[in-house]
Amino acid sequence: MDDVFSHFDVVLEAFGLTIQLLVFSGVTSLLLGTFLAAMRVGPIGVLARFGALYVSVVRNTPLLVVFILVFNALPTLDLLVDTPFLVKGMVALTIYTSAFVCEAIRSGVNSVALGQAEAARAIGLTFGQTMTQVVLPQAFRAVVPPLASVLIALAKNTSVAAAFGIAEATARMRGFTNNNADDRTLIFLTFAIGYIIIVEVMSAGAFGLERRWRVSR
Repeated sequence: MDDVFSHFDVVLEAFGLTIQLLVFSGVTSLLLGTFLAAMRVGPIGVLARFGALYVSVVRNTPLLVVFILVFNALPTLDLLVDTPFLVKGMVALTIYTSAFVCEAIRSGVNSVALGQAEAARAIGLTFGQTMTQVVLPQAFRAVVPPLASVLIALAKNTSVAAAFGIAEATARMRGFTNNNADDRTLIFLTFAIGYIIIVEVMSAGAFGLERRWRVSR
């Protein structure tokens, strides 16, 4: 443990990379997942089927395989060739997480009374205006808990990036345990506490947001 505490700045830097992966992948996953959900419930059959196919394929593909495709397969197609590893990790996490975000938001959209969308269309709103101004605001209020669960899973999924050269928390933990085998259990606990803090902050934020929206409603 002396090695960990004497290099605590390295530990903080590693968790900083983990948080970067979490924040940027979380934001892009919310945007892409919302767009996919709109496609799935939209009136254009081709887009609806594409959204359903994307969700079905990605949800049934292990995250490790998605990382391998992004890091190894896409560069052979001249995509993401000179992209930093951190950005590639964000891309892989976004591709994977957006499918789960899509399903969470779609369930929220389905919980909104159909009459509200019909009323919005009756007064002349387009499909896009109906979704952004009427349906999605209510859908997001209804799906805070499942969305929080998806983002918490994302926080833990960032550990997969350790296998692809990104020096986030799990990668640093592996380095410390390799150099200090006798203190392996304590090192595990130290890094586990870091992950627990991140998850608890996210849980508290989701609970506060849910309570605020419930009171306002």
